[in-house]
Amino acid sequence: MESLKALVRTIPDFPKPGIQFRDITTLIQNPWGFKRAVDEFVTHYRYQPIDKIVAIESRGFVLGGALAHHLNCGLVMARKKGKLPWLVERQEYQLEYGTDCIEIHKDAIQAPDRCLIVDDLLATGGTCGATCQLVERLGGRVVGCAFIIELPDLHGRERLSKYNVQSLVSFEGE
Repeated sequence: MESLKALVRTIPDFPKPGIQFRDITTLIQNPWGFKRAVDEFVTHYRYQPIDKIVAIESRGFVLGGALAHHLNCGLVMARKKGKLPWLVERQEYQLEYGTDCIEIHKDAIQAPDRCLIVDDLLATGGTCGATCQLVERLGGRVVGCAFIIELPDLHGRERLSKYNVQSLVSFEGE
């Protein structure tokens, strides 16, 4: 996966000093890179029964739409507070300083939907963990969590330890 990793742009000190922002826009604008990332996930999940892809705002939408198409399942958008137009179920989660909130339409998932959660990057696991809680509260079952990038130093995989986590590339200690 080093060839995919090479397509990820690193932006130092964004959005604040000391942060190395891992930008997938350079990967997804590359036809080979985007296809390779999608194909890797399709190969991994092709024989697992999945009813819904739950894509986390906003870069997860890009990956989620492609996976839902290839895996022949529905697409659910997990969005930040106030972005969905109908009745929602919401889950707050802790940030380094304060809290945030993720929402899903109340009718988007029902028992016994099997859901794959997707996003571009796994850092602390807070957003994905909250999304998993929402899926389960709505009656769904989380079959896995898929990310293009993982930052192992931030221990998100440990936070999501009860789920099957897959990532394509990791950036350790950088």
